[in-house]
Amino acid sequence: MKNESKASIKQSVVGFRLPRYHEIPNVGLYLEQTTKYIEEYLEPFHDINITGSMISNYVKKGLIANPVRKQYYRDQIAYLLFMSFAKSVLSLDNIGMLMEMQRKSYGNQRAYDYFCDEFENILQFVFNLKDVVDNVGSDMTDEKLMLRNTIITICHKLYLDQCFVALSKELEEGHPEGR
Repeated sequence: MKNESKASIKQSVVGFRLPRYHEIPNVGLYLEQTTKYIEEYLEPFHDINITGSMISNYVKKGLIANPVRKQYYRDQIAYLLFMSFAKSVLSLDNIGMLMEMQRKSYGNQRAYDYFCDEFENILQFVFNLKDVVDNVGSDMTDEKLMLRNTIITICHKLYLDQCFVALSKELEEGHPEGR
């Protein structure tokens, strides 16, 4: 892989930050607004997305609460942000189990903010923007270890996806007449 491609891969996540719980709108967003809001945070990652039909499916499966008067609020949006990344490496059933473990152990704000801190921590490490993984939080429970390993898997997949996109571009540039 060319040095420019490696630099581009790193650049794709420089400054990446998920909104913290208190920054997520709690005014009620309609389905299309919710989808657009979440997609803004998923934009740097080629294979991570969310659609209105996905959200409706998550509601039907009981993974997130029903919208209130067709509107989604902070808790639902936080879960949807987590699920958008987690679905790339876990089944919906396993995501549901992780979320149920979280509900029994931690409040939504604490759990979501922890996810954001840990995700950004691991993402920077995997994309080679820092040399060590920081210890996030004050304890390492079984639930946190499962979440950390889920996040590590997500970040490695995101990195590999970015590498394959860069390689595809290099191959196309090397063969302008097509394949």
